[in-house]
Amino acid sequence: MYKLLRSFLFLFDAEKVHYFSMDALKFLCKISLVKGLIAKNYTPSSAPATKIFGLEFKNPVGLGAGFDKNAKYLNELEALGFGFVEIGTVTPVPQAGNDSPRLFRLPKDKALINRMGFNNDGIEVVVERLKEWNIKAAASNGRRLIIGGNIGKNKVTPNEDAWKDYEACFTALHQHVDYFVVNVSSPNTPGLRELQEKDSLAKILQNLQQLNKATDKPKPILLKIAPDLTIGQIDDVVDLALEISLDGLVATNTTISRSSLFTDEKTLETIGAGGLSGKPVEKQSTEIIDYISKKTNGRLPIIASGGIFNGTDAQKKMAAGASLVQVRTGFIYQGPSIVKNICKSIK
Repeated sequence: MYKLLRSFLFLFDAEKVHYFSMDALKFLCKISLVKGLIAKNYTPSSAPATKIFGLEFKNPVGLGAGFDKNAKYLNELEALGFGFVEIGTVTPVPQAGNDSPRLFRLPKDKALINRMGFNNDGIEVVVERLKEWNIKAAASNGRRLIIGGNIGKNKVTPNEDAWKDYEACFTALHQHVDYFVVNVSSPNTPGLRELQEKDSLAKILQNLQQLNKATDKPKPILLKIAPDLTIGQIDDVVDLALEISLDGLVATNTTISRSSLFTDEKTLETIGAGGLSGKPVEKQSTEIIDYISKKTNGRLPIIASGGIFNGTDAQKKMAAGASLVQVRTGFIYQGPSIVKNICKSIK
């Protein structure tokens, strides 16, 4: 059924379809009976709970950042069975992101290219939505949905002041999310990836760690890394993470590589720049997870992201050393049954 629907939806602009589909689901979920039926159909019946970072995830399958940037669809995503949802990337002030079109499908490769550019409603608006969500979640009798906050810097903020943007997001979100992911690895904000260099990264992360320790309830802080890092750069990141007792890594973000794709060169040239996600990133992401896990003897927990479309893909990531998995491109290609299907394979 979803394959037929997907064929129709793929005829239209990817970003417009995204919002149309989620807004339609949001409308349906306002009817309690309908939401109940959706949850009954898509929520895993015997999902393996996972405890990590001091948090209990009702299942190990989450939705990666970039799908629900503004915390607008948490109710609907919970109904689809996700164990956790990572909102964002959120920046201190609202920004429109890059010009449209900026999201493209590569069906032959089971991939997406995006150059969204951290478009989001800004931290103040997102915090208000999270406050409403947490009030509702507190009244629920079931295991609650874990929420991650993916934070970034505004495009106009110079790199030397980037730490201030991360601090602003961290401070505003701290009471409202369960864990943080520091995003310095998106290829769609000019110069952002330069912050992955050890000195720049240390300034951002050490400041957040100090702020975190000063709170009544410290929250786990993770770093999202790019798949395009060299081994030397990965070593620097891992050494820093261990040195400052970072809670974990998200591996990996999108790639700027276009190697070994089935999509023709002319189409790729027409699309232009952006981060590539989906199946083409799967192998590289898994190899990085395996390398980090072995290098640290499993001391640095990893959330896997990159090319996860089914239970077999998730099992490979976990065998490589990941504790949790995130889907995004896989969700678009496989549809709303993806969480349930993955959980069946890894229970």
